[in-house]
Amino acid sequence: MAGSAPGALSRLFNLTGRVAIVTGGSRGLGLQIASALGEFGAAVALVARKQAELDEAVEHLTGAGIKAVGFAADLGAPQAASALTERVLGHFGRIDILVNNAGTVWGAPAEDYPLEGWNKVIDLNVTGLFLLTQAVAREAFLKQGKGAVVNVASIEGLQGHHPDQLGTIAYNTAKGAVINMTRALAAEWGPRNIRVNALAPGYFPSKMTMTTVAAHGDEMLRQTPLGKLGGDTDLMGAALLLASDAGGHITGQTLVIDGGATVI
Repeated sequence: MAGSAPGALSRLFNLTGRVAIVTGGSRGLGLQIASALGEFGAAVALVARKQAELDEAVEHLTGAGIKAVGFAADLGAPQAASALTERVLGHFGRIDILVNNAGTVWGAPAEDYPLEGWNKVIDLNVTGLFLLTQAVAREAFLKQGKGAVVNVASIEGLQGHHPDQLGTIAYNTAKGAVINMTRALAAEWGPRNIRVNALAPGYFPSKMTMTTVAAHGDEMLRQTPLGKLGGDTDLMGAALLLASDAGGHITGQTLVIDGGATVI
């Protein structure tokens, strides 16, 4: 902006002194986001179920000069959110950013979809996400008078699943719920200086998507204008924008990051 002080834009992205929780942070998209926030100064609380994977991720981040601590938790369990929030606050003394990335998927035709699969997906992707957001807002953001939530949704929450692929009705339903939960929380908490936004990635090669990508990767590429799947840095800039003061006038929005797949 004309007339702004030198370095003003850098200050907007600077997260020094802030603490970010990143769920599902031990690998994949969560670790990518944690790396971006940490590179710009945030201390990162990584959350995942498996301690060994957390330890490896923390070692990776600390090797890059990022302050990171791992917290093992199963966010599909109803009491996990409050306990995790208390642990992170006990260690860092504050929470400024919450990245809700933890999730799971279950594939089956809709007519045969098992209740077990439905409950597993909804409990983690929707209920667990809400309970952690609620706990962090209540115990940190509202008391501090500021906070930023970044929900990791999916393009699967914006469209139907391709009929040539194994059905994922619970996942599509859950990610659609996350997108509208993002809007609802943004509207309710905006007057209290809490911003809530979502990222909607397309297909990124990961442990969760590897079977689908292996079977349908060539077709996905043909249907993606940029001609590639998501890469190791493709969520970094968007996550940093929504988590930092650079996105200070953005709330209730869902930013699609899919190489253009949903525009055709």
